[in-house]
Amino acid sequence: MGSVNKVILVGNLGRDAELRYTPGGAAVAKFSIATTEIWNDKAGQRQERTEWHNIDLWGKPAESVSEDLVKGKQVYVEGRLQTDEYTDKEGVKRRSTKVRADRVVLLGGGGRGAGGERPEAAVAVDRGHESVEPLTDDDIPF
Repeated sequence: MGSVNKVILVGNLGRDAELRYTPGGAAVAKFSIATTEIWNDKAGQRQERTEWHNIDLWGKPAESVSEDLVKGKQVYVEGRLQTDEYTDKEGVKRRSTKVRADRVVLLGGGGRGAGGERPEAAVAVDRGHESVEPLTDDDIPF
């Protein structure tokens, strides 16, 4: 039997995306999104837990959408988990897990300039090409 490494997230950007280039010239947009779970505990008190997810988007999609990835903007992200190992300043080996995005869809809520700029459309970046298309319920798989 095979295996599956698939992540689907809908959340809000915690800061503007940072677009950088590798020494080989490959573009990478790095950003983080927050997802929040809300529930009532046994005593009926509202509880909330926010998880932060580090996201990397590579290549042309990173260049084409990075300036639209602004703090507060709601995004849909599809990708896979990737864990990197590194040695910190004290010489201790560490691990860092992030989402390597294959698809990013800008949704309507939040961010600078949101709330009036083409609310009927979203920018979909899907494995190397960009298109502006109407956002429908079929675009989000739940």
